[in-house]
Amino acid sequence: MGSLPTATALMSSRSAVAPLALAVGMLLISMVSYQCGASLAKHLFPLVGAQGATAYRLGLSALLLLLWRRPWRHAGRRDWRALWGYGLAMGAMNLVFYMSLRTIPLGIAVALEFTGPLALALFGSRRLLDFVWIALVVAGLALLLPLRGQLHALDPVGVMYALAAGAGWALYIVLGKKAGASHGADAVTLGTSIGALLAIPFGIAHAGSALLSPALLPYALGVAVLSSALPYSLEMVALTRLPARTFSALLSLEPAIAAVAGVALLGERLSLLQWLAIATIIVAAAGTALSVQRPALAEPLAN
Repeated sequence: MGSLPTATALMSSRSAVAPLALAVGMLLISMVSYQCGASLAKHLFPLVGAQGATAYRLGLSALLLLLWRRPWRHAGRRDWRALWGYGLAMGAMNLVFYMSLRTIPLGIAVALEFTGPLALALFGSRRLLDFVWIALVVAGLALLLPLRGQLHALDPVGVMYALAAGAGWALYIVLGKKAGASHGADAVTLGTSIGALLAIPFGIAHAGSALLSPALLPYALGVAVLSSALPYSLEMVALTRLPARTFSALLSLEPAIAAVAGVALLGERLSLLQWLAIATIIVAAAGTALSVQRPALAEPLAN
């Protein structure tokens, strides 16, 4: 008789852990999918350029999301200025991120991009612990930034594009909160559509009629599905089941996942110092996510 409560408690504990484990798995699959999409997009660069790949990504993602969400059913008086700012930030962030991938490895680009939301999370902090995270970010950047005489120096233009993507990510988070408060679940769909309006002209100007090649359409759809549709669906579930700190801490693994994807899918090679720099930024991101009062890391769903 005495073992019954114990067995019941054990079953209750397992039933509580299972949804969390499923949510963690969904988030990890989402991050892997996202980086596989970025790797596939980079394979399109020789054919349509980074601009064309961005146009594919946002244009087809917007089309898929519009067909799925049908946001026109909920039209009304809303804050459209915040939505347009959010969408334009999304479009610019995607464009400069893909531009960075032309000349620097995927893992390093993602690590540099993380500096944007990290700076946002640590902005105005006065706690000693937060200065530790800031020091780690600075150390990671010092190892990554292109210095003269380095054997594995990075392209400075690519680095600037990646840092600009980080600034866009921070802006995306700030404006995304305002757009989400006004437009709810439709904010991502509408924002992606606005981002597509920004990106598509750049794609047309660079690639022209090559964007209409039927042979490229399956790859373009693959980029849209892997980079937006699938991760978005999985993250929507994960967000409802995971605490904000847990979600943000897990998200800090993304530079490592991106680096592995770059090695496995793109044949990229990183030096030991570059791996160390990525690890340093990951530790800073995880520490920030677990220690700040309001975690600011959020997945750039259309990035």
